[in-house]
This record gives sequence, structure tokens and C-alpha cells, in this order.
Amino acid sequence: MSIGQFKLVFLGFLCIYFALPDANALKAQGEKEIEVSLRMIGHQILLQSNDSTSRVLPISKEGNQYRIEFESEFEFIPEDLVATINHVLLASKMETGYIAEVENCETKDIVYSLKMDELEQTDIVPCKGRVQPKDCYNLLITLLNVSGIQSDAEALVPGAIEESNNNTRIYISLFLLLALISALVFFWWKKKNSAIVDPNLIALGEYSFDKRNTELIKGKERIELSAKEADLLLLLYNSANTTVERETILNRVWGNDGDYVGRTMDVFISKLRKKLEADTSVKIVNIRGIGYKLVMDV
Repeated sequence: MSIGQFKLVFLGFLCIYFALPDANALKAQGEKEIEVSLRMIGHQILLQSNDSTSRVLPISKEGNQYRIEFESEFEFIPEDLVATINHVLLASKMETGYIAEVENCETKDIVYSLKMDELEQTDIVPCKGRVQPKDCYNLLITLLNVSGIQSDAEALVPGAIEESNNNTRIYISLFLLLALISALVFFWWKKKNSAIVDPNLIALGEYSFDKRNTELIKGKERIELSAKEADLLLLLYNSANTTVERETILNRVWGNDGDYVGRTMDVFISKLRKKLEADTSVKIVNIRGIGYKLVMDV
């Protein structure tokens, strides 16, 4: 796998990790759905009182009890109130039991209350046919089975979805951790291997002497050497900072080739000096009457 492919896979798993539904977000979504349904109940109650302009005030919550407050006074008939609550809960698929309480705004007295275990059971509604006088009321609804009214996705949060998401996050976290460790090991190994010195390369100050390809390397610059120049430089390098006698150089580099004399060796030394002149830490010094020495700063 290339580095580019590894990055794509790594980013893909990161996207999956952060895209997984959050339990708190799902619960918040369920709360919003409940609030919308309760506001609809408040709206229908006002319509039954022939009020289509007053507002249903923000709904407050304490535990499983929701408080619906109204901007204006209204009157209500108990069986109509219960029918409205049941209808909205059924339409919203909030099939849950509840306790409904009508509270006087000023005295905080409960003027009407009802417990409904099953939404279809409407024959137990107390005070049927008795119109409650117009006044300022708050409607308190306590939901008896919260898990039963949550949205399909949110209802599963305490169980399958939450557990599944947690497990998935654990697996992805482990994968990302292993992938990161593997990547670090890979890059370390690659850097270590790249740092291994090529046996054919010899460090000469700012230069690298490639004895296999007979060339000097300085940055991106490559300086070609002749075979004899390379042999001469290698001989001097093997005895760096030590004088190599002229006779030894002639025998090692030119051998029994009679066409080469001492003056020819001096010409090759001059050529090497010119090719190494860019780095003053590497010098070929003439030891008069004896030979030559490759001087390198340590």
C-alpha cells in the first residue's frame, strides 16, 4: 500500500468514526419530537376554545413531566381535552400512558387530573360533559413510558444502537491506533534504511566519491572521473592524511605501463585538485621529493 492509499484509508475510517450517531444527539432528537407533539396538544386545546391567535408558550420539563403554558385564558371540556391528548399521541406514534393535570396559573391548584394507562381507554374520563370555566391554566403531562415514545432510532440508544456504536468506535479506534503505529514503524524503517551508507560511496568532505561509477557527487552535481583518476583518488583516500610515495602511486595506479611517467601522474593530481576545489576541507598536498597526501579535515 502506497503512502497516498494509506492516507485515504486512514481518513475514511476517521470519517466513519465521527459520522457514527451520538447517543446524546439521538436523545436530544427524541426530546424535540416530544416537544413538537406537546405543542400540538396545546394548539388543539386553544382551537377547541375558539382561539386561533394566542400562542403556546415555551414548554418546560422536570423529569418526565412537561409543562404546557398558554398566553391566554381558555375553557375546556374534560372528554375533549383527553381526546385531543390521545389523538396527538397516537398520531405521533407516542403510544404511552400519561398523567394529565390542569393547574390554575395563579393558585397552582390542580383543577382537573386524569391518569390514562391505555390511549384507547376513554370510558374512564371523569367529569364528562362538565365545561370548566374560562381561566388561566397550565397543562401538566407526565409521560409514564418514555422509552415507548422516543423516535425509532433514539429508542434503541440504551440498547442495540448505543452498544453497536460503542463497539464500532472501539474497533475503529484500535484500527487507527494500530495503523498509526504501523505507519510510524514503516517511516522509521524507511528512514533507517535510507540512511544506510552505500558501500560504493565514500564521504570526502562535501563530496561523495562513487567508486563504482567513478564520479564525484556534490548535491545534485556529478563530476565524472576517468578510471585512472578514480584509482588515484581511492589510493590516496585509503591512506588519508598520510603521505603516499610517488613510486607506490605509480606502481598501484599505472603498474608496468611504460607510457606513464612521473610527469603524467602530476597532471592527474592537478585534475583531481581542480575537481575537488569547491571544498577547501579536502586537499591533495604535494610532499616535495616524497609523494602526495590527501588531507581531510576530521
